[in-house]
Amino acid sequence: MNFKHSLIVLSSILVSCNSTDKNSPTYSRWVGDIAHDPQIDGEHFQPCHGDDQIYQYFNMQRGLQFEGEKIAIERYFLKNYQPVKTNQSGWIRVRFIVNCIGETGRFRILESDENYQERPFDKKISHQLLQLSKKLKGWEIQTKDEEPVDYYQYLIFKINNGEIEKVMP
Repeated sequence: MNFKHSLIVLSSILVSCNSTDKNSPTYSRWVGDIAHDPQIDGEHFQPCHGDDQIYQYFNMQRGLQFEGEKIAIERYFLKNYQPVKTNQSGWIRVRFIVNCIGETGRFRILESDENYQERPFDKKISHQLLQLSKKLKGWEIQTKDEEPVDYYQYLIFKINNGEIEKVMP
């Protein structure tokens, strides 16, 4: 088979892989992207640059960017969280977007046991952490090439018997 023929065959294969069938599954740009869900998300929050230009937290290479740094976040949650009497322990991750003007939205929660196996927590714990995360103000505006950008952020809570043991990042 000559080069020209091989190129035609390869091009045909690549074109046939690009499906426009409306029943085909759609995939996120990156693992962990948070698509707008009108059932969960309010209409007031919008990324400044659209869904395809939201940077992952690690793209910024500046670490946590919060007014008062990590200690301010820890103090906020330890002051405002009301412990729940339970024997539940594990991890709760709250992931969200910070837009180019410092607003937050599209909050998602992931709950797991101490062995990182997905499982639900008592709603008194998870809902409280989610609501406190939504009220947390002080996220700094991130820039890339001196332009403000939208970025993903997360908070992870180590829960021990219904109490916050640790707040990360």
